Amino acid sequence: MEGIANITSESENVNLNFAARGGSLKMTTKDLLLVPTPKKIDVRQQTLKLPRKGYIVIQSEVPEMLLLGANKLASALGGDWRPTASPVAATTSNPILLVCDSSAPNGPEGYTLVINPNLIRITAAAPAGIYYGVCTLIQLIKRHGRELPMLSIEDWPDFPERGVMLDVSRDKVPTLETLMQLVDMLSEWKINQFQLYTEHTFEYIGHEVVWRKASPITGSDVLKLDAYCRERFIELVPNQNSFGHMERWLKHKEYRDLAEVPSAPFTLCPQDPRSIELIANLYSQLLPHFSSKYFNVGCDETHDLGKGRSKEACEKLGVGRVYLDFLLNLHRLVTEHGRRMLFWGDIIKKHPELIPELPKDVVALEWGYGADYAFKPNCEKHAAAGIEFWVCPGTSSWNSFVGRAYNAIHNPIRAAKEGLETGATGFLNTDWGDNGHHQFLPVSYMGYMVGAACSWNAGADNANVDRLLEALNLFAFQDTAGVMGQVAYELANSYTKIHSVPNSTIPFWLLVQGRWKPQQLLEGVSTEELDAVIDCVKGAVRRMRLAKMTRPDAELIKAEFACDATLVELGCRVGKMHLALWAGKPVSRERKAIAFKLEDTIAEYERLWLARNRPGGLVDSKARLEKTLQYLRE
Repeated sequence: MEGIANITSESENVNLNFAARGGSLKMTTKDLLLVPTPKKIDVRQQTLKLPRKGYIVIQSEVPEMLLLGANKLASALGGDWRPTASPVAATTSNPILLVCDSSAPNGPEGYTLVINPNLIRITAAAPAGIYYGVCTLIQLIKRHGRELPMLSIEDWPDFPERGVMLDVSRDKVPTLETLMQLVDMLSEWKINQFQLYTEHTFEYIGHEVVWRKASPITGSDVLKLDAYCRERFIELVPNQNSFGHMERWLKHKEYRDLAEVPSAPFTLCPQDPRSIELIANLYSQLLPHFSSKYFNVGCDETHDLGKGRSKEACEKLGVGRVYLDFLLNLHRLVTEHGRRMLFWGDIIKKHPELIPELPKDVVALEWGYGADYAFKPNCEKHAAAGIEFWVCPGTSSWNSFVGRAYNAIHNPIRAAKEGLETGATGFLNTDWGDNGHHQFLPVSYMGYMVGAACSWNAGADNANVDRLLEALNLFAFQDTAGVMGQVAYELANSYTKIHSVPNSTIPFWLLVQGRWKPQQLLEGVSTEELDAVIDCVKGAVRRMRLAKMTRPDAELIKAEFACDATLVELGCRVGKMHLALWAGKPVSRERKAIAFKLEDTIAEYERLWLARNRPGGLVDSKARLEKTLQYLRE
């Protein structure tokens, strides 16, 4: 690496053109807007005006691994900036240096970024660090244009594993293009792991009856996505639930006799040897498509275990022991494939005496989705047993249409804080699609951003709403008018106008029949409160007209938020209709009006679904809304 060091030193002496174009300003670290917030920033009272052309000089033993970041930077700079590995380019005027030096501090993902009168230089020990330094520089360019503040940044992550898990099994399976676009955005926020929560939506050969109507992800899709992720320093982790949440398999006659309770199929019967044979077949088909060292086998919420075919074994050995024995069988399969097993920790934590018996190479995923959920107690149980664990908050987008802002901010922040305190090595931000996955993807951007911010730097002021909304405008929605961040927040905060229900919102359940009856939902709720929610979402949609997004999908985003806002409004109107009916007032006219608007909204919902997602699952998702439509008509 001596050659690299010499080139760098020489370039510092010759690169004086930047300084000639500089100015001065009064700026502090509080004036910078970066996601995530870097660990150390030193801002100087000068600016550096970027020229229109120059070289982005890659100095690395593996220059091809830095090329994507260099190309992204060239695109952000505009003009005529050319990535090159030529040492001569470092001696020309106006170079930007990307220096990969194994002796650099702060680990493989840490980096230093220097903007001073003599040069712009990013230094890191590994290509991932260079990429993250480039992403920080690009954010500075997006914020400040061609006149950058002179500064130095030293940065590194709190959590080695910083992931997002997207549910692709509760009806909505995104297109490959949608997944790649999401990976691009997440990588720029320094996320380094991506999972697709899978129950039945992979194209398993020989199991066509299970996925035929689901438009599944194919092996070819995964191979392409895995390569795309690796190029962006993201590990695509395979994910297949393997115990509970198997109803999409067990409902078919070909698999029903594997269920713990065949009359209400949900969990595999662990006492049936054919259960592990099925899972072994799935693993053998799925895993060859992934380069990841990890594998998430799920195994959460096995609520019916011991209530059916394994009842006798559970009474004799205990439910926890039967659960653990099956988990150990899965671990054996995972190990045979050379992977490291991840599993949801919600069941084993109910049997803390068994935690020490877990294999020492497993990773327990401690999940909880409330703003007040305490991760620390269960994290401490795993830490005491020497079991590695990650904290897993959520985006709070599901069961809501438009999200739940307070939860989306404070649940990940608490997870990061308590995870660090107890020794968690990973942070997995979950984005579920329960009960039809009715929220459109941009609803989750807020949750993704908060998770990315606090998993990299848990000590930063990640709860600052004003800065979060500004960052959403700039780095997520690309809105030059500075509107969309506020729109997303106001929509996602509308649920606070009435009392809350666990992990969901009242307007959602008023429109999607299921968990609660209207009498339960509306106890203590007034017409005025429902009107306040309606006014809130309508006001946000009106404000959205002022947005000036430069994203290619700008109009789609507006339509998606407007559709989800309409669903919230309709849920509230259904609630008002119930209150009026119980008060003895006529509701026929309003009932018909709601039905008419809901029918139109379902048509729009279908159109928007197909813009980012495959058709499989749409029928099931729409059916939940159509059930309410039928109720209104009758």
